[in-house]
Amino acid sequence: MKAVLIRKHGGPEVLEIAELPKPQAGPGQAVVQVKAAGMNHLDTFIRRGIPGRPVPLPMIPGCDGAGVVAEIGPGVEGLKVGDRVFVAPGYSCGRCFLCLSAQDPLCKDYGIIGEDRSGVQAEFAALPAANLLPLPDGLSFEEGGSFALVFLTAWHMVVTRAQVRVGDQVLVHAGGSGVGTAAVQIAKLHGARVIATVGSDDKAAKVKELGADAVINHRTSDFLEEVRRLTGKRGVDVVVENVGQETWDRSIKALTRGGRLVTCGATSGHEGATDLRYIFFKGLSILGSTMGSRAELVPIARLVAERRLRPVVDRVLPLARVADGHRAIAERSVFGKIVLTP
Repeated sequence: MKAVLIRKHGGPEVLEIAELPKPQAGPGQAVVQVKAAGMNHLDTFIRRGIPGRPVPLPMIPGCDGAGVVAEIGPGVEGLKVGDRVFVAPGYSCGRCFLCLSAQDPLCKDYGIIGEDRSGVQAEFAALPAANLLPLPDGLSFEEGGSFALVFLTAWHMVVTRAQVRVGDQVLVHAGGSGVGTAAVQIAKLHGARVIATVGSDDKAAKVKELGADAVINHRTSDFLEEVRRLTGKRGVDVVVENVGQETWDRSIKALTRGGRLVTCGATSGHEGATDLRYIFFKGLSILGSTMGSRAELVPIARLVAERRLRPVVDRVLPLARVADGHRAIAERSVFGKIVLTP
């Protein structure tokens, strides 16, 4: 089979389209014929290397995917050959207290397909059967291969951690990114007024189509000044943050009293200076968030199937053009997700 393979860290040139043996289904596993595999910013970190966190190499990247079950391994129940499925990207021990209480991202054995074990940017992938969920009728493979990681991440941030409710004012950074497009929709679904930041006027128009009430082009305006103007100097109740160093200090200052900042990443750098006086004087909460539980994927998939949440696919590329996808992500020229097809 053909697969994207990373043998060493570096630029897009290290991405190889390799011919590898087709995987076999082991105990508790199923082999999926991958029809579509989503790309994420995480893929670029895997390619470049993550400081302080070794990535096992060689690695087939890709944590989002959808396809058809091609083979069932011993001990697997509830799946059959021919089933349409999508991939739940996180895996854990499934037995500890945290897993059994739907807090699997906190399990000591938690990992992400395509980061801690080989992923789905290939023609076939052998995966734990527990990570294969029914692809709702009416969803294309391209849609099914694009929503799980970003919508799960955004749902856990907006709903589970920040507990956004009716009437909240929410600032979503990088509103044109995969997580950003999901967070805008989820916050609106829960009755919030949403302000989003983007890097171009073209993206601003598209984010408004997703439901954002106001959009700030951070390249032409200071988002903190704009937030103060848009909220009558009050500030927002919640900041959905994944940019990191570039926005951190102003994100904290953008919060109203009792506000919550929830962060899932640091694409611009992980060193965030914090004036602690803002934290204790204003009673702010800083909330970390990584991925989400498989249980949270159930309502997400239902809402996607009902078209109340919409996966945003920027473009579909053949597997052989994966390097072009990495370049587009680095250039921030993507709105939503890039999807690869074998």
